[in-house]
Amino acid sequence: MIKTVTTPNLEIAYEESGPPDGGPIILMHGFPYDPRAYDGMVPPLAAAGHRVIVPYMRGYGPTRFRAAETLRSGQQGAFGHDLLALMDALAIPRATLAGYDWGGRAACIVAALWPERVTGLVSIDGYNIQNIPASHIPGSADLEYRHWYQYYFHTPRGVAGLTANRRDICRKLWQLWSPNWRFDEATFERSAVSFDNPDFVDVVIHSYRHRYTYVAGDPQFDAIETALEAQPMITVPTVVLEGGGDGVAGPDSTRNAARHFSGPYERRVVPLVGHNMPQEAPAAVVEAVLSLAK
Repeated sequence: MIKTVTTPNLEIAYEESGPPDGGPIILMHGFPYDPRAYDGMVPPLAAAGHRVIVPYMRGYGPTRFRAAETLRSGQQGAFGHDLLALMDALAIPRATLAGYDWGGRAACIVAALWPERVTGLVSIDGYNIQNIPASHIPGSADLEYRHWYQYYFHTPRGVAGLTANRRDICRKLWQLWSPNWRFDEATFERSAVSFDNPDFVDVVIHSYRHRYTYVAGDPQFDAIETALEAQPMITVPTVVLEGGGDGVAGPDSTRNAARHFSGPYERRVVPLVGHNMPQEAPAAVVEAVLSLAK
């Protein structure tokens, strides 16, 4: 059952399972996915006695902005703020956080800036906090071509394309990013309905433009963004997971991630698994989460 909670900016929709007095675990999805990515993880985590919360991020599914005038920001500071505001609204003092892509970024930000709120962190893809001041520095040819969709979204054609062809584009990203995962159309469509959110396109476009400083952020997140420019260390117990078949970041993307973590830290590589690890290899992520959850 989908529930909602009010935060300063959003009516956040979320799904909750397990005993209400269980140790809280919050699972954060990425782009372009939704809470269905965690369907294989929620039952075993709930059966282990945990309260499991899976929110729809801003721009997805039933989550809505409270005010028409609020910037439909997709900047990383907004993601971290939303997660912290969700925890406050649900009166969760501390939780185990897990996420990937956008959701992994939110989890890393809360763990870095508010470590007293985090029991443990499972970060798929490593240190997910963007180094925006260095975003002008080009990467290798291999990395640059993997980011074609970001450059597409920087153009008016990309906005028109995502507006008109969001399912086609997102399906193609699923295929490219998880080349060894043979999902069917029904599986894709269960998540794709979340892309019909009226703010989806605006949030996505802003996200991929803000990270390259092509658009301004929402001033309410300026303090968070300033703190993130320092690339803050993450001190909480952390397991970093890397998919050996991830089509976004490429091989060995998390090999040097340890330099950003000063607390207990472990890196695990899951062979052949692509970008959507919770849905492709839920058991691997469940094991990592349970190793940290209280």
